[in-house]
Amino acid sequence: MFVCWGYAIGFDSITPNIYPHNTPPTLYIQFLHKRLTFLIGPEAQEPFFKASDDVLSQNEVYGFMKPVFGPGIVYDASKKNRQVQFQSMANGLRTARLKGYTAKIEKETRQYLSTWGDSGELDLFHALSELTILTSSRCLHGDDVRESLFKEVSELYHDLDQGLTPLTVFFPNAPTANHKKRNEARAKMVELFSKVIKNRRDNPNVKHSDGTDILSIFMDVKYKDGSAITDEQVTGLLIALLFAGQHTSCITSTWTSLFILNNPEIMKRIVAEQGDVFDSQPDADVDYKMVNEEMPLLHNSMKEALRLCPPLILLIRYALKDVKVKAAGKQYTIPKGDMVLISPSVGMRIPEVFKEPNKFDPDRFGPGREEDKSSPFAYMGFGGGMHSCMGQNFAFVQVKTILSVLFREFEMEMVSDTMPEIDYAAMVVGPKGDCRVRYKRRN
Repeated sequence: MFVCWGYAIGFDSITPNIYPHNTPPTLYIQFLHKRLTFLIGPEAQEPFFKASDDVLSQNEVYGFMKPVFGPGIVYDASKKNRQVQFQSMANGLRTARLKGYTAKIEKETRQYLSTWGDSGELDLFHALSELTILTSSRCLHGDDVRESLFKEVSELYHDLDQGLTPLTVFFPNAPTANHKKRNEARAKMVELFSKVIKNRRDNPNVKHSDGTDILSIFMDVKYKDGSAITDEQVTGLLIALLFAGQHTSCITSTWTSLFILNNPEIMKRIVAEQGDVFDSQPDADVDYKMVNEEMPLLHNSMKEALRLCPPLILLIRYALKDVKVKAAGKQYTIPKGDMVLISPSVGMRIPEVFKEPNKFDPDRFGPGREEDKSSPFAYMGFGGGMHSCMGQNFAFVQVKTILSVLFREFEMEMVSDTMPEIDYAAMVVGPKGDCRVRYKRRN
């Protein structure tokens, strides 16, 4: 059950199992030493997405990530340095590179699926989690890291990931066993990638990768004051990107698969769409144009899975100034010092915005309906505004490429008769319960 506290500004007729039906438009409760304000509904959410960092800031909220990413990275960086870091990330995720990543993702997917055999049963969430980090490593780290250091990197990432707990949000340096392993893992990760960077720089004539990996971009970053990025900061940016994409992509690919399998008519249409795209050649190579333009049902199924089960159920900012908000014909002032929150889990299940909001219906995004465009910031699958997820295009390519190969190679069915619950207790919210599927290789 999702619980809201603080001010709640916006709709007061939310689906009961998502938000209390009788909640008044404004509600004040103190949480520890902070006052929290929730914005609910497209109109109320608009200032959240449009405000600059000088008004609604991320740094004061997400500072607990510093022990994971390292000093001087993203939320711990100066404004100018953070802009340079984000620009380098954006350069690594632009369309020209996505075209090359598609082939890498397909290659990793086919190699991974070749180990499944002709039939069997497995936990789909676990399998797609493994596959996601394999494909991410190939694209982010490069061939030299993927081929020779992947096991070490994945083990260190696991320890970093386990070091992010609810306690971390409030006490990021609390002396816990998980935090100790997190700190050791980050130090080892810096040591490992420093060796990779040194080897690449000392041997420029040796082909370490095809040059499209994001590590190669980060190595060349220079800040506006002329200083070069450090090896520790390069590693921190790689960790930040892996954190941003690993959980969200594996969770989204799992939910998308399970929703499709749980809706036989949609499943038939997905298979037919794949047949149309590949013209009865299921082993044909996937290319960027196919994934980006010719799979609208698979694309909309992914969007719908994100609407129903967003991995991030809270987006938070800190009010550095008073913020004016309009909702339901009234105007409110959020006072300076408040924590301001929106919940994609709540906002994307509002019946006034999305018809039959609890139903899996990918056609709601299709021509003639386009419910996500009914009002600005109605759809928040990847956030919105100036801080919308810069990796969303990569996520679409990664998840759709994986699922395109998966649905063409295998017939699948869920073992359970019901969908798994949503694990709202997790830091990044995924499925809770039975994600097992039976599979059989197609002839």
